[in-house]
Amino acid sequence: MNARVTKPVGLTPPVASTVHSSSVLRVATYNIHKGVRGVGPRKRLEIHNLGLGIEALDADLVFLQEVRLFHAREARRFDHTWFGWPEGGQAEFLAPEGYTSAYRTNAVTRHGEHGNALLSRWPIGDIGHHDVSDHRFEQRGLLHVPVTWQGMTLHAVVAHFGLIHSSRVRQVHRLAQFIEAEVPAGEPVLVAGDFNDWGEKLDTLMQHIGLTRAMPPAAVNATPTFPSLVPVFALDRVYMRGFRCLSTLVPRGTAWARMSDHLPLVAELEPD
Repeated sequence: MNARVTKPVGLTPPVASTVHSSSVLRVATYNIHKGVRGVGPRKRLEIHNLGLGIEALDADLVFLQEVRLFHAREARRFDHTWFGWPEGGQAEFLAPEGYTSAYRTNAVTRHGEHGNALLSRWPIGDIGHHDVSDHRFEQRGLLHVPVTWQGMTLHAVVAHFGLIHSSRVRQVHRLAQFIEAEVPAGEPVLVAGDFNDWGEKLDTLMQHIGLTRAMPPAAVNATPTFPSLVPVFALDRVYMRGFRCLSTLVPRGTAWARMSDHLPLVAELEPD
């Protein structure tokens, strides 16, 4: 079954429906926790509410982490619930009308897999994937999607970095190698996702490879996104080359808190 919940309780858009000028690109990054929350008999399917939540973000590009193409055990568990497990992959299911989805697997598990996805309002090019796994216990990857926006090509890279700081440092270096090899010099780049940077140590490393964290000019601290119920850590970020950040926001509320253990981050950007 593919029907969506018509109105998740308490879910409101983070801002009113927007009308952008042609120079503003609105992007969002969101770790969706594989569309499921809870454990044991209290486990619940949130993928339908996530679909409405992502639509409410009204973003041109949505960078998603922990997305499933399939999972046999969860599909069996939720197949006969009221709304049911989506028939296709979660990326395709979550894409609002008129969007294109791109997906690649990062991790293969006993009953299924999960990876990164990009949802785009704008035309996309050839989808690429680069393995940045640092050890056998964490399978990590970069999803690379060229996007044609306002007559230019921008390179969207969806990232989900490791849980250990030394792994994240090495993943920044591998990201730099990937960009140097795959992205023409001078073309704009957006790297967004869940960086698991609890200690706020990656910004300087990212700056060394030409990427600036998207924060409004007057901002002193980034808005936290994790854990979603009482956010303390700003794990979800957008890093950019060739853009400047106009604003950021993180939607709050009970419905947003229940859909994933992360809250989404939304940023509005302009070309430099």
